[in-house]
Amino acid sequence: MSEILEKIMKEKISADHLMYVSMKYTKTCDVMINLLKRWKIMMDHAFEGILEKAKKKKMFKTIPSAPKLKIDLLAETFKDVPDVMDAITEYRMYKLIHVLPNKKAGEFRKGVCLTVTYKGEEVRVDLDKLKEYAEILERFINYTKLFLTTK
Repeated sequence: MSEILEKIMKEKISADHLMYVSMKYTKTCDVMINLLKRWKIMMDHAFEGILEKAKKKKMFKTIPSAPKLKIDLLAETFKDVPDVMDAITEYRMYKLIHVLPNKKAGEFRKGVCLTVTYKGEEVRVDLDKLKEYAEILERFINYTKLFLTTK
C-alpha cells in the first residue's frame, strides 16, 4: 500500500505546485485544465488503492476491469462516506475535462474563469472554485491515507 500512497503524494505535490505556484503567476485556463487532469490522476491512484484494500477486507469479491464499473463499485461500497462520495462526484467531471465544451475568460487576470458545460449545465471554474475542489480532495486524501494504513 505504501507504493500507492507514494504515487498519490507525488501527484498531490505536482497538483499543489500547479495550484499555488503556476496559477498564481500565469492565471490561465490551460493551467486550470492541467490541474484538474493532475487531480484526476491522483484520484485514479487513490481509487485503485482503496479498491484493493476493500477487497482484502472482503467488502466485495472482485474488482471490475472497466473504469466506470470501478467507480460505480466505489460509490456503492462507500455511499455512507461523504469524503469519498464528494471526491467521486468531482472525479466524474475531471475525467471528461479535456473533451467538455469550454469557454475561457479573464485569462492572465485575477478573475480568470473556465466555464465548462457538464451534464447540460455550465460549471464555472475560477480560483475560488479551485480552492473548494482542493478542500474536497484534501479530505479525500486524508480519508484514503487512513483507510489504506488501518487494518
